[in-house]
Amino acid sequence: MFKAPLKIILVIRVCLIMISFVFLLSCNNSKPTSPEAKLTFESVIPKPVTATMTGNTFVVTNKTTIVIDSSGKEIFAIGNYLAGKLNPATGFDLPVSVGDGTSGSGTIFLTIRGGERQWGPEGYELKISEDQIKLTANTSAGLFLGIQTLRQLLPGKIEQSTVAHEGVWEIATGTIRDYPEYAWRGSMLDVARHFRSVEDVKHYIDLISYYKMNVLHLHLSDDQGWRIEIKSWPNLTKTGGDTQVGGGKGGFYTQEQYADIIAYAKSRYITIVPEIDMPGHINAALVSYAELNPGPPINREPGSRINPAQGSQILNGKPTPGLPYTGIEVGFSTLDIKKEVTLKFVNDVLRELALMTPGPYLHIGGDEAAVTKKPDYIAFVNRFKEIVEANGKRMIGWEEIAQADLDSSVTVQYWDSKKYAKMAAEKGAKLIFSPAEKVYLDMQYDSTTKLGLHWAAYIEVDSSYMWDPVTRVEGIGREQILGVEAPLWSETLVTMDDVEYMLFPRLPGVAEVGWTAAKNRDWDDYKVRLGNQSKRWKAMDINFYRSPKVPWID
Repeated sequence: MFKAPLKIILVIRVCLIMISFVFLLSCNNSKPTSPEAKLTFESVIPKPVTATMTGNTFVVTNKTTIVIDSSGKEIFAIGNYLAGKLNPATGFDLPVSVGDGTSGSGTIFLTIRGGERQWGPEGYELKISEDQIKLTANTSAGLFLGIQTLRQLLPGKIEQSTVAHEGVWEIATGTIRDYPEYAWRGSMLDVARHFRSVEDVKHYIDLISYYKMNVLHLHLSDDQGWRIEIKSWPNLTKTGGDTQVGGGKGGFYTQEQYADIIAYAKSRYITIVPEIDMPGHINAALVSYAELNPGPPINREPGSRINPAQGSQILNGKPTPGLPYTGIEVGFSTLDIKKEVTLKFVNDVLRELALMTPGPYLHIGGDEAAVTKKPDYIAFVNRFKEIVEANGKRMIGWEEIAQADLDSSVTVQYWDSKKYAKMAAEKGAKLIFSPAEKVYLDMQYDSTTKLGLHWAAYIEVDSSYMWDPVTRVEGIGREQILGVEAPLWSETLVTMDDVEYMLFPRLPGVAEVGWTAAKNRDWDDYKVRLGNQSKRWKAMDINFYRSPKVPWID
């Protein structure tokens, strides 16, 4: 038998030892998942369809690069958006380049190639290894939504606008596959009762998009104020936009400012749905044009301007249509369908609104028209539908419009009456679910809350989360429900701090109701994930209510 010389054996042994050493060294470079990174991975809101950790860590450093799979303008904008979210807190300057994702380690690779049909237009997959993060989607919208998850996989301090700490930023390795349960996941912002600046609206867009909402419904007119420029009826903003609840200075959006809001929303993959509330909630228009008032004008010439200092006018204990109103009562104003000028007004307003709104919907309100006679109300809604369709849009209205001649082209927003919701479904309409006692986020948390109202309910964070659209109204099936929307009425909300306090912590829960299948949602699991979000909100400087229902982790 052949025997190797001792010298050769020693050389082989040394080589084996060196190979083993190199192997061990490479293993030591694989950093195990830290408890903080594990908790962060498990705390994503809305809860993904599947999320599996593999026990190691991807580290974001100043050598990390963002790679996109094409030079298209839209995907390049998404790459820059991600860099813009990571750079401030890390202090890095992460470059964005085009490539195939195979050029070295330490990359965050964004691609719209290789997605699965099941993900639909908003689904995505995040594959995180020690060497690379790969985000795959079918569309740019899916990439954007996946980035919101990626942001939540990093420590909460990543949301700071200044450098949080020097060094590395850890993300747990694993795979997340995700797509939404409902197509419509929105919030409504009331800018009529208290006006919000363009920058405030953009901030609101950022807040809702962070939790994967995709619709912003803007309530642009009400008894207290008219907030959108209509060039053919200029007094709507010159006069109707002057005031707000409480008598303070109002405001309005020029058509150019409205276009700016729409463009910003588009960059966050959010559809703007404008609402002009008719035939009730219309006093700001009646103030602007006396000829629109039912009956004779109230001591004013047609189109005359009124003094905002008059404030709220109440006669015989009730608000008087056609005079400026800064209170919060509802149901006292109406248009008159018998006046020729009324239909000209409606046609002009909806025509201009349709021209400046690229999205497919116009919301015509239709709620709480208490002084509009029922036959007139039905005739109004039928006419609104014709005008909206003639302008290439689809009509949405609050649940009361179910009394009119609806069909499958109409969407009805359910907020209170199960009777109207069923009526709408029977006529073939799709429904948006906004039950007031669950998702009206201007409702007080409890009797000690200083902001908000409580006519619908006191709504704690667990109550706003623990409901299922499919079981909410008997007889309305999943296929008839377009999605969910959380309205924020602003009668009592003056500042953006007020707005944030009523949104948080309830908004993320409503977002999860819209995104995550009911079978995958559980309050005991959710409240732990919600508690870990507080670090992010502090980094974002968000004012929020510290509900005793939630185990906050600071």
